[in-house]
Amino acid sequence: MSQGADSNPGTLPRRLFLGVAQSALGRAWRDRLDLEAQGRAEAIVQLHGHPDLLARVLAGRGVTPDDVGSFLDPTIRALMPDPNILVGMEVLVARLMQAILAGDKIAIFGDYDVDGACSSALLGDFLTACGTPFVIHIPDRIFEGYGPNVEAIKKLSSEGAKLLVTVDCGTTSFEPIGEAQKLGLETLVIDHHQAPEILPEAFAIVNPNRQDDLSGLGHLCAAGVVYMVIIALNRALRDKGFWTPDRPVPDLLAELDLVALATIADVVPLKGLNRAFVAKGLAVMRARGRVGLRHLFDVARADGPPRPYHLGYLIGPRINAGGRIGDAALGAKLLMLHDEDEAARMAAELHRLNGERQTIEVETVAQAEAEALAAGLDETGACVVTAGEGWHPGVVGLVASRLKEKFRKPAFAIAMNGKLGTGSARSIPGVDLGRIVRAAVDEGLLVKGGGHAMAAGLTIEKGRLVDFRSFLEARLGEIVERARAHDALSIDAALTAAGATPDLVRMLEAAGPYGAGNPEPVFVLPDHRIAKVIPVGTNHLKIRAVAGDGAGIDLMAFRAADSALGAALRAREGQSAHLAGTLSLDSWGGRERVQMRLIDMAVPERRMS
Repeated sequence: MSQGADSNPGTLPRRLFLGVAQSALGRAWRDRLDLEAQGRAEAIVQLHGHPDLLARVLAGRGVTPDDVGSFLDPTIRALMPDPNILVGMEVLVARLMQAILAGDKIAIFGDYDVDGACSSALLGDFLTACGTPFVIHIPDRIFEGYGPNVEAIKKLSSEGAKLLVTVDCGTTSFEPIGEAQKLGLETLVIDHHQAPEILPEAFAIVNPNRQDDLSGLGHLCAAGVVYMVIIALNRALRDKGFWTPDRPVPDLLAELDLVALATIADVVPLKGLNRAFVAKGLAVMRARGRVGLRHLFDVARADGPPRPYHLGYLIGPRINAGGRIGDAALGAKLLMLHDEDEAARMAAELHRLNGERQTIEVETVAQAEAEALAAGLDETGACVVTAGEGWHPGVVGLVASRLKEKFRKPAFAIAMNGKLGTGSARSIPGVDLGRIVRAAVDEGLLVKGGGHAMAAGLTIEKGRLVDFRSFLEARLGEIVERARAHDALSIDAALTAAGATPDLVRMLEAAGPYGAGNPEPVFVLPDHRIAKVIPVGTNHLKIRAVAGDGAGIDLMAFRAADSALGAALRAREGQSAHLAGTLSLDSWGGRERVQMRLIDMAVPERRMS
């Protein structure tokens, strides 16, 4: 579902915005504020003196007049609970401290995505400060697959590891953790994925999504959970008198850049503690103190101060590129580097791999879309399930995401390799794919699988594909139908081209950082003439819109050239339209301008006089 198509925090009916019942993308447009939220917006203006537009944005995200101050300035101190609120934390920290005090070698086993890389680097940074020997292992996506595996554990044990710590994985790794136990390698699991009722026999498992965990922190990414672990561990070591002038206490606030990056890249909800993590982490990034991140920002040509957009669309994909089609450990290594030359070389390699990944992705998306259209999945079916022999397993998650965007349904993309396939899935709000994939594992339809509500991974035997498709249709039919029926683009306010100023964008940034759970404000330019529609780059469109007073604004419609939105824009060129999107600042060439990212378009309703 596109940006802005979120559920409204209010419960009262929301009116159609500008009367749009069906846009170019087939959606209704609704005012994000119901009557109750409109009352909150008015109270925020009266009590705090904030401009009406900012008050509407705050009220539309459920902020009450009493909460305005804490929302606009989310702090770690105010929002961080005692880490021991997490089940298993005290046991896990005690075992980690024992290993540190004994000088034992610790093996960190991380996932191959951004969250896994950041989680591994976080723990690695802390162990470096402790002077504790450690090794990081990130599995190869193709040859090892997701999570701990027996062969890797045997290797880590043979290399002298005395303690195994899994980060962003491990919650469902029964066999590998059992093997570690046989080898005398005690295992600590730090994770956030959905957990079964029965857990592996690890020494300790800290996961806010354990069924017996009542902390209310299930929205944290793995790096957020790791950060809570090192806070608790730092406190325990301090109480033991571990820190000395020769071994100073590490600056844990400086590590928030990694937590922010993982939080944005893993698309977890930006609420509560997560908002504070991202807000403070972005402030840390502005100082450009982490060598590897600085070089990544430079090769990605990220302009201006770090923003969530940079992390999600420029930095995250480059770190992921190592795990997708190159050396899976590159991202974690880069984030821990202090050598400028080595960091520059590694950042350049990740940049190159990302370009290669983009080429592979475009080809695979074309094949997957053709398969889905040939099967009629654009019109029928609860979800899109595509599979292809020879597809690169490293891009199937991205392919699933593109399919979900195009067809507005949950989507699966599976890379077949002989008798087995490795796949990823992406969902729409209101459809919990992690739960359905776990149910398919329990039914024996999948070799393994799991994930979150919005994303999941799986391994399947080729012969079970038909049964799996049938299972999904039976389980998801009514759920998807309900979710799509409530699919509406939530609009914050109307705006003119002249009103879209840099000062307005900076004011709106006060209610950020924006992302999952705290969506970017969506504005409509009503009755603006589409002066030009120009193809740019790969499948993008640049639009020039002009208001009745002659003021103009540039818009970008990404990946829209061959979409229904692109067709509607070209058909409407030279005429007026309602244009919906989000605002950003473009500092290209040293000149600051406002640009809109176009999300949707509607034809104005003309009434007879």
